[in-house]
Amino acid sequence: MRFIHTISGLCLCATLASFHAIAQPSDATETMADYLAFADYGGGTIFPEQMPKDQYAKTFVIDARDAQQFATAHIDNAHNIEWREVLAKREHIPKDRMVLIYCNTGSLSAQAGFALRVAGWSNVRILQGGYQEWLAKGGMQANERAAGTQRAH
Repeated sequence: MRFIHTISGLCLCATLASFHAIAQPSDATETMADYLAFADYGGGTIFPEQMPKDQYAKTFVIDARDAQQFATAHIDNAHNIEWREVLAKREHIPKDRMVLIYCNTGSLSAQAGFALRVAGWSNVRILQGGYQEWLAKGGMQANERAAGTQRAH
């Protein structure tokens, strides 16, 4: 009988310990909570119209789509780092200049951008609407087109 009480007590302790572990936030949870506490609403995105053509040369552009889509078409000088690989390849991503991430719509690139921000990159922007909207707004000329300064060819 004593053996059964000992085993029951050990099981109860193990169960209580596991509940305690679940209730404790992980380091990742705390890091994300800290980031979200100070994130602003519009600071993480940029519209195609907000990006002057000459700014692209100064920006580290990441095409977060798969290699096949990148091979078909992409923004000039973009680096193909699929969205789920940004942390694995973070040593190639600069912290000293703007990083612009895009996918087709902005959804997956937003996840990649969030991961980089939580990992310490404060210079990350997501191209609102992704590659498709960038094309529809005029691509490299979106800023000029929106300002009404695009020259006729």
